Amino acid sequence: MIFNTTYTDKKTKVLINDLLGKPYSFMQSIKMKGTGSKRMIVDEVSPSLHRYLNIISDINYANIELRPSGILIHINQGLKNFSWAIPYYHLVIYKTNGSSIHAQGKFIHFRNSKTFKENKSFFDRLFALKVNFDEQYKFMDQ
Repeated sequence: MIFNTTYTDKKTKVLINDLLGKPYSFMQSIKMKGTGSKRMIVDEVSPSLHRYLNIISDINYANIELRPSGILIHINQGLKNFSWAIPYYHLVIYKTNGSSIHAQGKFIHFRNSKTFKENKSFFDRLFALKVNFDEQYKFMDQ
């Protein structure tokens, strides 16, 4: 689900909190060594996400925020901000010449650049949270 988060809206905030959980507190964020990534260069997106990127040939940036039950991908388009809410049960990540995040029939690919490499520890935390979430719903072997 993609939300326009340029201006704060109580309905949008409630929907995001219901879907992904409330943001981590300041102390939890310190214990986790941060809950947000540095900005990364968007290399490619699915056709349904093109309208959220800059139209002119400009570099597009996005960053990721961790939540208890999912992630928020914040996309900047000029002066507008959009947030893509992805619960962990929809999240699929591929590591191919950068990183590609897939969910809900859409994808966003981050370029393998200096800013992406600076986020290695962030992606390690993201993988650990996703695995912990998936462990809760483990199926029994028969």
